[in-house]
Amino acid sequence: TFYEVEAKSILNRVPAASRMPFEWTINVYRGCSHACNYCAAGDTPILMADGRTRALADIRTGDAIYGTVQSGRYRRYATTVVLDHWSTVKPAYRITLEDGTKLITSADHRFLTHRGWKHVTGSDHGQHQRPYLTTNDRLLGTGKFATPPKGGSEYRRGYLCGMIRGDGHLGSYTYQRPGRSRGDVHRFRLALTDPEALQRARAYLAELGVATDEFVFQKPVAGRKQLTAIRNSTRSGVTAMAEIIAWPRASSDEWCKGFLAGIFDAEGSCRNNGGFRIANTDDVIIAHITACLRRFGFSFSIAFVTEQRPRPLTCVWLVGGLRERLRFFHLMDPAISRKRTIAGVAIRPNNAPRVACIEPLGLDVALFDMTTGTGDFISNGAVSHNCFARPTHTYLNFDAGRDF
Repeated sequence: TFYEVEAKSILNRVPAASRMPFEWTINVYRGCSHACNYCAAGDTPILMADGRTRALADIRTGDAIYGTVQSGRYRRYATTVVLDHWSTVKPAYRITLEDGTKLITSADHRFLTHRGWKHVTGSDHGQHQRPYLTTNDRLLGTGKFATPPKGGSEYRRGYLCGMIRGDGHLGSYTYQRPGRSRGDVHRFRLALTDPEALQRARAYLAELGVATDEFVFQKPVAGRKQLTAIRNSTRSGVTAMAEIIAWPRASSDEWCKGFLAGIFDAEGSCRNNGGFRIANTDDVIIAHITACLRRFGFSFSIAFVTEQRPRPLTCVWLVGGLRERLRFFHLMDPAISRKRTIAGVAIRPNNAPRVACIEPLGLDVALFDMTTGTGDFISNGAVSHNCFARPTHTYLNFDAGRDF
């Protein structure tokens, strides 16, 4: 449908409120030809602002996700908001990357490559002439997403082992009281500044039959955050927790995932310019950290800090940059969101996976798309362009909801 309108000028400034990815338009007529019908399969995992993933079909307007912004020489990851979300039925194509990543999209969908934005299909000439993917292209992004843990009993026990051994206090004590029988004290306490990890630990303990009380351990003072704690002072509770955090004779994959998540929440740190590390003074804990990392194919280095310390601090540094950090976050699922941020990290073409195959599925399937504040999103590790026709319709005083 072509709409005839009266334009005062061929050169038009695009209002900032319309959230277009450009500042000016040069048009002989004003309108939207709907050439940007990008869409992907509903089960495509999307990188959310908390560092976790959610299926594209389950995304909703207002959700916070990751997109990218141009900053100086580099395009960097940034949090953005979903403005619109809808679905359609179209012929589907499967893009397979050399690292095993599979993406189901429409032919119109665009990905960011080391040579710029490219459609899934196209032609070098004729009416379908446009930049399109070939097996010489590399898709930029974070890399293939890992499968999150199942979250069963083994995972919960592993998480509590890492968290309590890393940052908790657990013990039973006996002391003599003059003129009276001896006193027995049983004490468990876990104090943290991050409520996400504390609430997860409390919920896991409750599921395993250990009740705890929550209280303010230290009020915020002199720029320091409030410390909130949970506790249990019963013999049965402390005995049960000692059993829960005991080292297993044979650890499962789920226990190891939980342990790494717990010890990272307790003793880990991740900075965009300072690397990823987990530190502790206990050699047994360090041995379990390194054994679990090797189990899942992570590379790491060891450093020791001895200055002004009664016991040397051992630091385990994860090697491999953003790709391995994000794989750790998805595979282990630590609770603390602030430690999972990748905002501000530059996208670099180094080791970006190459396109191995592009093939039509031969059938029409339900595909989904959305509009975001940055004009893109991260789908299964690849930077994907999104449709901006809805804001265009609003700018032209059309009904975006009804038209779509």
